[in-house]
Amino acid sequence: MKYIEGGVTAPVGFTANGVLSGIKSGRTKPDTALILSDTLCTAAGVFTQNRVQAEPVKLTRSHIADGTAQAVIANSGNANACTGEQGAQNAHRMVCAAANALHLPEENVLVCSTGVIGQQLPVSVIEEHIEDLVGGLSKDGHKAAREAIMTTDTKYKECAVETVIGGKTVRIGSMAKGSGMIHINMGTMLGFITTDCAVTSQMLQRALTESVAGTYNCISVDGDTSTNDTLLVLANGRAGNVIIDGPGADYDAFLAALNTVNTEMAKKIAGDGEGAEHLIECRVHGAVSVASARTLAKSVISSNLVKAAFFGKDANWGRILCALGYSGEVFTPEKVSVSFSSANGSICVFSSGVPLDFDECTATLILSAPTVVIDIDMQDGECEGTAWGCDLTYEYVKINGDYRT
Repeated sequence: MKYIEGGVTAPVGFTANGVLSGIKSGRTKPDTALILSDTLCTAAGVFTQNRVQAEPVKLTRSHIADGTAQAVIANSGNANACTGEQGAQNAHRMVCAAANALHLPEENVLVCSTGVIGQQLPVSVIEEHIEDLVGGLSKDGHKAAREAIMTTDTKYKECAVETVIGGKTVRIGSMAKGSGMIHINMGTMLGFITTDCAVTSQMLQRALTESVAGTYNCISVDGDTSTNDTLLVLANGRAGNVIIDGPGADYDAFLAALNTVNTEMAKKIAGDGEGAEHLIECRVHGAVSVASARTLAKSVISSNLVKAAFFGKDANWGRILCALGYSGEVFTPEKVSVSFSSANGSICVFSSGVPLDFDECTATLILSAPTVVIDIDMQDGECEGTAWGCDLTYEYVKINGDYRT
């Protein structure tokens, strides 16, 4: 397996584009994206578990129910959430505009939106620019598309890998947006995965669901699960491998590649949390189960007190123990050990339930690196899990204090 360039257009048969439609005044970069496969794909998706769900989420759920799709249109600047019947009509108009321009059935087009909640989407501007969006589809179009879905993101997020499955070269590409309102539960704010692997929709859904449990669902920026969380995958089969229709070596190889992409994307989102200065990776070892390890790790990186301590470069391990304690998992506090590490070194601060004397200056230096790892040994079992988050800064409050106005 190797990393390659191209994002969502890296797999054979996929093109993309992004244009500026003018959804939100003052924006100068693209705000409407389109991904297209040159043939019908098997498709799968995972979505927000928030009971308040945006109109595009509802429509895409219905369109993907048959396990097929061929195109995705997405916009930033407006979430089209909490917008009632007019919002539902606007989501449908987005789909119709793309479907008509692409000469595809409506049900083969998926739709996503992200941005401000509770404002009607000015869908007419998307309709006015749809010909430009479709006309500019290309292999190089992933660059415009990856920018078009960004809101408060400070950098685009994409990844692609190449591997061999069943003797055939298979590619998986992805792009995503996410910076704030991130506490993933079955998806990300907006994420798109493309692959030329041949795989049934049932196995594609199984792989996606299995993969997000240890990747996207293990990140948190601020504890808020969005109304629009959506992660979609399209597989067009152009790689020519024998179709994956059940468990086995080929499915395992596909899942491994998918996990590689999703892990990389999850870390990019966590590291670009609104106002963040540090990516925090929490690794829990010696837990009674994988699920328990992931829950413990996510409890730590979700703690505002832990996040604030990392902003202050303060090795306040007591906050970590506290977060473990209210995770809901059963463990033995007297067995727990905590260490910090980064490119600047490593230090153990708590061992088998006992605090250690450590050099504060050394700890501060370690916590000053852009990426910091928390290693926690539970000594209760053989399982491990990882979660990713970021520090909590003054800038986060500033960004979200006037996000709407």
